[in-house]
Amino acid sequence: MTRFVIANAAIATMDPAGTEHASGHLVVEGPRITAVGAGPAPTMDDAQVVDGSGCLLTPGLVNTHHHLYQWASRGYAPQGTLFEWLTELYPVWARLTEPMVRAAASAGLAWLARSGCTTTTDHHYLFPRGAGDLLASTVEAAGSVGLRFHPCRGSMDLGRSHGGLPPDEVVEDIDTILAATQEAVGRFHDPDFDAMVRIAVAPCSPFSVTSELLVRSAELARSLGVRLHTHLAETLDEEDFCRERHGCTPVEYLDKLDWLGGDVWLAHTVHLAPSAIARLGATGTGVAHCPSSNARLGAGIAPVRALREARAPVGLGVDGAASQEAGRMVDELRQALYLARLAGGPTALTARDALEMATMGGARCLGRADEIGSLEPGKLADLALWRLDGIGQAGIADPVAALVFGPTPPLRLLTVGGRIIVEDDQLRTADEEALARDLAQASRDLARKVGAA
Repeated sequence: MTRFVIANAAIATMDPAGTEHASGHLVVEGPRITAVGAGPAPTMDDAQVVDGSGCLLTPGLVNTHHHLYQWASRGYAPQGTLFEWLTELYPVWARLTEPMVRAAASAGLAWLARSGCTTTTDHHYLFPRGAGDLLASTVEAAGSVGLRFHPCRGSMDLGRSHGGLPPDEVVEDIDTILAATQEAVGRFHDPDFDAMVRIAVAPCSPFSVTSELLVRSAELARSLGVRLHTHLAETLDEEDFCRERHGCTPVEYLDKLDWLGGDVWLAHTVHLAPSAIARLGATGTGVAHCPSSNARLGAGIAPVRALREARAPVGLGVDGAASQEAGRMVDELRQALYLARLAGGPTALTARDALEMATMGGARCLGRADEIGSLEPGKLADLALWRLDGIGQAGIADPVAALVFGPTPPLRLLTVGGRIIVEDDQLRTADEEALARDLAQASRDLARKVGAA
């Protein structure tokens, strides 16, 4: 559809004023929103009309942290802590190949689309020798499914023999990493307003990379005008590692290396002192909150309310499918709400707070708040139209509460730049059954390779 109107829908715009309409309309021309308001839609020649009666229209959801390759390795180490889980999975991931990663990424991206996601990141930091062009395979998968994509060229250079957690066979040397990262930015990064692909620079974590790699990666990213991403403060094991190796907390460590700022977003940040929260807020450093993964690994509950009060941008992330097998973006709204309330009581987070993190919060983390994350004229038509008239949601007084507190609703429509990705809860850009078969085969192939190793 190049010109269409969504009519008669409840609308949560997520604009700065928090504008909502009990029954309203939205107009799309080409890739952009041209009008949004209350009441009946205007009459427009040659415009297709989508009846949104019984539906809630929101911005498309923004996933700020993922590891798509992990869709081929779900179900491993189900009782492990983060370090135990990684220790078991590193040898598995060392056997990844390009076809496996393509199958995993395609399935994972399709599943994200089915859960209301229109923009996603992917933190890929494992590049086994001879495995093929793994980053390109994820970019190609995103193009096929049709999601807006922010792949992060990840890296690890601190192997076990030098005091890191990953085995030496899965790390790279610094020169190789920086050359490959610069090549990825030149090859894939698009700085334009309506870009479908943007690259970030993403050393993996304090316990898998050296200080030199962190410093040189930040220098490279800033010279190229791209964003920075890493894991931080996910577990107490990581805190112990930083104190023993660097004599400070994880946030203090990154601060010393000039790794905090408005061009950075960090995954997890579960274990933060009040001073660290204040520092993230003061520097405008973003946070990708991954509630389901943190719960699955027993890592803890991130101080989301305090981070938001400190004015740090906070988005939501599903995290890798091997540490969060469900991988549904819309479900992270409820998980974030519930964990915040378990930690801080029933006023710690509202349904609209959760929706804001999944939309504008994520857009701020990715540096795209002027393009996506809210329903405003001039912004890109990345839209999610949720059906709330089924037995699971019908009768819930507040449509936003129905989306966040209620059972996961089906999608009437999902568009990226006005292009239909999901319609009537069916993926329109790829064959889901074929994606599932390819993923199952990739998982079997990976398991066989591990068993033969």
